[in-house]
Amino acid sequence: MPNFFAPSPRGLEKLLAEELGEFGATELRVTDGGVGFSGDWGLCYHANLHSRFASRILWRVQAPMPYRNEQDIYQATFALPWTRWFDVTHTIRVNVTAIKSPLKSLEFITLKIKDALCDKFRSEKNARPSVDTLAPDMRIHAFFEGNQFTLYLDTSGDALFKRGVRQHTNIAPLRENLAAGILKIAGWQPGIPLLDPMCGSGTFLIEAAQMSLNIAPGIGRQFAFEKIKNFDAAKWSALREQAIAKQLPPQPLPIFGSDLYGDALKTARRNLEEAGLVECVQLKQANVLEISAPADAGVLVANLPYGERMGDLEELEVLYPKLGDALKQKFAGWRIYLFTADRAILKLMRLSPSRKTPLFNGAIECRLLEYKITAGSHRK
Repeated sequence: MPNFFAPSPRGLEKLLAEELGEFGATELRVTDGGVGFSGDWGLCYHANLHSRFASRILWRVQAPMPYRNEQDIYQATFALPWTRWFDVTHTIRVNVTAIKSPLKSLEFITLKIKDALCDKFRSEKNARPSVDTLAPDMRIHAFFEGNQFTLYLDTSGDALFKRGVRQHTNIAPLRENLAAGILKIAGWQPGIPLLDPMCGSGTFLIEAAQMSLNIAPGIGRQFAFEKIKNFDAAKWSALREQAIAKQLPPQPLPIFGSDLYGDALKTARRNLEEAGLVECVQLKQANVLEISAPADAGVLVANLPYGERMGDLEELEVLYPKLGDALKQKFAGWRIYLFTADRAILKLMRLSPSRKTPLFNGAIECRLLEYKITAGSHRK
């Protein structure tokens, strides 16, 4: 049975393992930054189509093996049956990641892996695939840890957080799979009122609306596995048809978004329109300090501005205490989840978080802070 690895934003690994287990994956192995698992090709297709938390689904084509030098890696790569997996007409890209590897140059080892693959094609097909670093048909991922290396063929193509819907972004966008993970950690479920008062380009809103309508996150895009030679078109077509049959029609939902800036709101509206979800979400331009709760109880989630995003720390030092007061006064009965990389918020908000969850937005270490606002908790 094939072995796979699904990388994810750091902090979401356990959620991803639970999700893959629900899909039917076996031999789940949680590591920093992802989950290894086993399953058939139908599971691979299903995970690409339905996973909300994975960044990619990588097929392991070379189990971890020891190496001493670059030549060992060249020979191991050359020995693999690349021509059985994809055509010479497909473009390629090699990505290399290393942890505590004795190799001196990742650029050189990337070149050696590419040369070995191309030499294999030339020896068997008398032609070699071309390299395309921007939009390759096939991505080969090499992972080095100490004196072991593993090779993967990417079954996803573009990263899975590229859902095929949100094309227009503002400054410091949140990746879709991280947004989905934050909603899951927050305990939000379809039907519970959701408010994002700093909605930006609308990532939380779109993820929540898709979840509410049973829209598979990958239904609007294509995948690299469709170009692998063992592709089962009938199985894939059946999976897509099943997913489409479970979708609910767009309808008004208790999902609310606002932003101080009109340009951000225009971007969110355009993204919702292009995703076919504009009637599902209520948008309005408003200052987060002046907005009122749209329901008696619910979940408020926000990707707070922080220094690397806004560059004006003095402005944030004024905002945070006021935000804490506004939440206490207007959101009794709500659960608040604020996502930020700014540790200063813990002192400035004048609220004590009931939970702090470490998460990474790309390489930036962040915290998801949970606040439970009870009636009478604000100062007189």
